Amino acid sequence: MQLETTRLQLEPFELAHFDGLRAMENDPEIMRYISNGVVKTPEETLASIERVQSRWQQYGFSWWAMREKASGEIIGAACLQHLAKQDGAPLEIGWRLNANHHGKGFATEAAQAIIRFAVEQVGVKYLVAVADPENAASQKVMQRLGMTYKAIEQHYDVPCVVYELHITD
Repeated sequence: MQLETTRLQLEPFELAHFDGLRAMENDPEIMRYISNGVVKTPEETLASIERVQSRWQQYGFSWWAMREKASGEIIGAACLQHLAKQDGAPLEIGWRLNANHHGKGFATEAAQAIIRFAVEQVGVKYLVAVADPENAASQKVMQRLGMTYKAIEQHYDVPCVVYELHITD
């Protein structure tokens, strides 16, 4: 299920995205809020692509690779998934970008497309997003999306700031 925005093509993870995803997951600066800066091995990146592919088959949504239309480059990734990967949990939107694409509005643009998909294709009325409490940039994206602060909660085995979005007709 590809999604398109003005500047981005969002593509469900495929093996063809390996190099672009690997560049992100091998950068301690990008991973600092995701895994305390611990980078993934090539094998872990491959395993995550395979996991995501099976989630697509199971749920009809998961992670998309963000391809910038102008360059054709994979510049990030964004998701719709069950919070903390727990079946039955609220659906969560999330994103990460290569460092040279921070501050350009790509996360907001991708997240807006995923929210539309979640509402129109999945029928959701409630979404959350979580971030490291020190990740001010992600919190600004959440606010731009119209999300409101809920609380600090434990997810992914760490304290996370939680923002929520109630969708009304």
